[in-house]
Amino acid sequence: MYNLFIALGSGLLGGLLVRLLNFSVWACLIPGLIVFFGVYIFLARRVAVKIQTLSSAAQKELSVQPANARDRQQRIDKGLKILEEGLIYDRWQFLVGSGIHAQMGMIKYTIKDWEGAEHHFALSSSRNYMAAAMQAALHFQKRNYPKMEELFENAVRSGKKEGIIWATYAWCLLQLKEKGKALKVMGRAVEANPNDEKLKSGLTALQNDKRLKMKPYEPMWWQFGLEQPPVQMMGSNRKVQFVRR
Repeated sequence: MYNLFIALGSGLLGGLLVRLLNFSVWACLIPGLIVFFGVYIFLARRVAVKIQTLSSAAQKELSVQPANARDRQQRIDKGLKILEEGLIYDRWQFLVGSGIHAQMGMIKYTIKDWEGAEHHFALSSSRNYMAAAMQAALHFQKRNYPKMEELFENAVRSGKKEGIIWATYAWCLLQLKEKGKALKVMGRAVEANPNDEKLKSGLTALQNDKRLKMKPYEPMWWQFGLEQPPVQMMGSNRKVQFVRR
């Protein structure tokens, strides 16, 4: 928000300076707008670089495979603290806070801190399809199925090109014995992604009364924690992929 005010002030100042040179009010408009957009873009990009730096540092902490549970928790806590530092920029730029909360919610979700994850998801943007899908999966596990469907609909609306979101939605519906709904979801998925062979294979499997296999979506599938990964993958299935929207 501060960036917007600074840009507005700069634009007004630029227009005023042109006006002082005895140009008409209309002649001041274009220079003022140019200054406004130039300053706003510059400030927005500066904040974006700072957030990207923090996200990369947090991702680095989370990508390390510690030797024991204590070290792992310390890495997670450090990654969360790094991300939390970015919340100071929420006052400066729109959507910064919601994006960081989405990332923190996904981390909390993968370590099964559902209360913490729900807190951050509530403050995140529905445009972050991965966060919305994880929140939906959380409500699936809490057996709040109407809310689950609502959130999955938000997720596929924002991430309609992401096959794993559609497949996870259909998988959850199948667990609830809602095969008809799952077929409709996969049908919509293929319609939105006609060249996605994994989605088409999943739809064909359901049409032939076969199970929906999530193996094509590994390792990202394991982030949802809806199935137990193989023993050999236990150390790698908790890496969170940040999706900023």
